[in-house]
Amino acid sequence: MSLLLFFFFLDGLFLFTAASNVHHYSFILDEKNFTRLCTTKSMLVVNGQFPGPAIHVRRGDTAFVNVHNNGKYGVTIHWHGVKQPRNPWSDGPENITQCPIQPGKNFTYEVIFSTEEGTLWYHAHSDWTRATVHGPIVILPPVGKSYPFPKPYKEETIVLASWFNGDVKQLIDVALATGAETNTSDAFTLNGWPGALYNCSNENMTYKLEVQQGKTYLLHLVNAVMNEEHFLAIANHKLTVVAQDAAYIKPLTTSYILIAPGQTMDILVTANQKPSHYYMFARPFFDSSSPFDNSTTSAILRYTGNYIPPSIPLTPILPAIDDRLGAFNYTSRVRALATKDYPINVPKNITERLYITIAVNTIICPNSNCSGPSGNRLAASMNNVSFDIPDTDVLQAYYRQLSGVYSTDFPPRPPYFFNFSGDVGNNTLHPDQGTKVRVIEWGAEVEMIFQGTNILLAENHPMHLHGFSFYNVGNGFGNYNFTSSPKTYNLVDPPEVNTVGVPKTGWVAVRFKADNPGVWFMHCHLERHASWGMDAVIIVKNGPTKETSMKKPPPNMPKCS
Repeated sequence: MSLLLFFFFLDGLFLFTAASNVHHYSFILDEKNFTRLCTTKSMLVVNGQFPGPAIHVRRGDTAFVNVHNNGKYGVTIHWHGVKQPRNPWSDGPENITQCPIQPGKNFTYEVIFSTEEGTLWYHAHSDWTRATVHGPIVILPPVGKSYPFPKPYKEETIVLASWFNGDVKQLIDVALATGAETNTSDAFTLNGWPGALYNCSNENMTYKLEVQQGKTYLLHLVNAVMNEEHFLAIANHKLTVVAQDAAYIKPLTTSYILIAPGQTMDILVTANQKPSHYYMFARPFFDSSSPFDNSTTSAILRYTGNYIPPSIPLTPILPAIDDRLGAFNYTSRVRALATKDYPINVPKNITERLYITIAVNTIICPNSNCSGPSGNRLAASMNNVSFDIPDTDVLQAYYRQLSGVYSTDFPPRPPYFFNFSGDVGNNTLHPDQGTKVRVIEWGAEVEMIFQGTNILLAENHPMHLHGFSFYNVGNGFGNYNFTSSPKTYNLVDPPEVNTVGVPKTGWVAVRFKADNPGVWFMHCHLERHASWGMDAVIIVKNGPTKETSMKKPPPNMPKCS
């Protein structure tokens, strides 16, 4: 049978696709000037766009993305939520699965889609470059299949992100050099625009979504924000969430949603109101004493037709910024679709259990000459280990059996137990440092319990695991109880996600089967915490066959300097 080839342009990208469901994209990373809030700055973006262009595929497809780095610094790209079966070589985190693509060089990623269906995203995984280098991935059902809900009239992508007036790399470099708290963003954006609620911004700086009365729209929503979870709502319109992290859920109709950095959602909105202009608001959920960007970004849902628009669009009602109950009331209602066509398979025979405390800490500085608390350096940890990013990537070291790059002693539990969510005193205020990994047998059924702590600064933590989706089987406030907490688990229809929010001084339990061999990064998706060391690596060993073992590395992996 002859191979059918098609050529067309999509979102400013040259795209080649074939009947074999293989797509080719070209990403040009280059500096470009953007003006927001009366500030013009040069920033690294994909194909001249902020946010970057969308990738469109179908379930089970493969995309080859040739990334050309015309910027000033090395960079990598991560395909967030794409499991990349047997292919950690194209996962992307810098010095974990590859060394950076140096300026003037290029590298082609092989992005292998498997069971994902819905919305995911891509972003840079080097320093804080993801603030400007990111974009959505839309994964349609396979040919011949439809959505498990009525077909929408139209589909739109919505990307929520952070805007910094300053140079983002400079900001994080200074913070890490001095040990100080990182700068907060100056605004949030919806599809690249801050909206009219900020100083030196107006309706011309506002994204507008045109809708036709009576029609239903599918929104592919990405939270690319750097350091804050967000409530989002549209005035007078209900939102029906039908998927999260590219897995279908039971349709959840709500007046607002809560979405953490790294998470994605698919949301149905029906334009069933009087033709007018309606605000979409997104503002943080933040119940900590840490510094954060306390501002609101806006877009406008604008009906087509002839009518006199209001002087100010109708405004939605959002929960208070610190409304912990409002956050829980939303997240506790999310359930997997779990039907015959979209089954789930929750591990029941756990062979590997990790109990992981997550904390913000400090590292002692000689002569107390750093700019963090008590003259020390701000840090973060998992099981009292603050992760050190190595100079040679962990995957190369593992594959080629290089010594001295990492150790295999990441602890399966904290060094000692205390009242994690209460009065912690000085317990584990100063963590160990190291590049520690946890090695897991192929096929193991894994349970991870993430325990939030009250050490230094308690916050919510969106925890993300590369290479897998996991089932969020349980969560609660306070300390996890090994006897009573498992009795509260949902093993019937837990949502399958790749990023899960651990509540402030609370816990979350997740389960997955370790059937994807390779080196996989695990970290908090609040960028400041990841930069401080709230990271770890799991290595899943090869299985017994070629089909259960890692693929060989491509010949053109970026070289480590």
